[in-house]
Amino acid sequence: MPHVHADRRPLLMARNRIKAAIRAWFEGQGFVEVDTGCLQVSPGNETHLHAFRTELIGTDLARRDLYLHTSPEFAMKKLLAAGEPKIFTFAPCFRNRERGALHSPEFTMLEWYRAGESAETLWKDCADLVRLAAETTGRQEWTWRGRTCDAFKAYDFTSLDQAFFQFAQIALHETYDAAGVDREGLATRAVAQGIDVAADDTWSDIFSKVLAEKIEPYLGLYRPEILHDYPHHEAALARRVADYPQLAERFELYVCGVELANGFGELTDPAEQRRRFDAEMAEKARIYGERYPIDDDFLAALAQMPEASGCAMGFDRLVMLATGAPHIDQVRWTPLG
Repeated sequence: MPHVHADRRPLLMARNRIKAAIRAWFEGQGFVEVDTGCLQVSPGNETHLHAFRTELIGTDLARRDLYLHTSPEFAMKKLLAAGEPKIFTFAPCFRNRERGALHSPEFTMLEWYRAGESAETLWKDCADLVRLAAETTGRQEWTWRGRTCDAFKAYDFTSLDQAFFQFAQIALHETYDAAGVDREGLATRAVAQGIDVAADDTWSDIFSKVLAEKIEPYLGLYRPEILHDYPHHEAALARRVADYPQLAERFELYVCGVELANGFGELTDPAEQRRRFDAEMAEKARIYGERYPIDDDFLAALAQMPEASGCAMGFDRLVMLATGAPHIDQVRWTPLG
């Protein structure tokens, strides 16, 4: 309806300005913008990501399944393997079973990679992009559901172990090591803190419940915050920390209790990546009764890929916080009805 669009148009124009500013920032840093195909052999191989399946029909009427990607990650890593050292994209992405104020089945992912750089370099990138969005809209103080963050303040950083102890009084490090996890140990600690644990919840399920209920609402208050050093069991595409193999080089950026970005020091071992994908798909089959194909071309590319770090930021969420919009649909030009 015209009046609905008219109400949203100032937010959409701010979206365009933020995108232009970010594009100029990346180009000024020597990045190349790339466009990745949305149709993929595999949409991604993480247990709880749900894709849209489609069918390719050839001119010979031969048929095969393809998927709309859940992120441009596989395609961008293939470009790193082909020799591109610094790349970024604004990619349309598609995830099923996701709808709400912060989730849309179709959304825009801002994703970028730096070959030869550590994950910590991307922490600063994240903070710079938050500040740039705030400068573009002229809104320094961001608020989401009563939680406030000063987008201009220097970012803080907290490890997963520290966050679990600080906000949930759980000694997370006592429930996992480089070899495996102690499901019962984490369950006992979670129940003691009022978390509802089901009999069939895995260690990962309990971890996610504690993170969502006890920790995430308190991250990124007053200043942007990086949550880092994830247990390696919760980082399927990240390499392990060299001196602490129980940990992985994964981080997330939070602002106003909202997860804005997810980044890795990238895993480049194809055999290890296949083992992790197989485990993730076995768990997906157990829970949801389906599994997605593994992209063999992607695994082959990993063997050629240089050491790199990458980050995926929810661009729509960034625009929401920077403009003060209460719902993701208000900052998308043509939201799904």
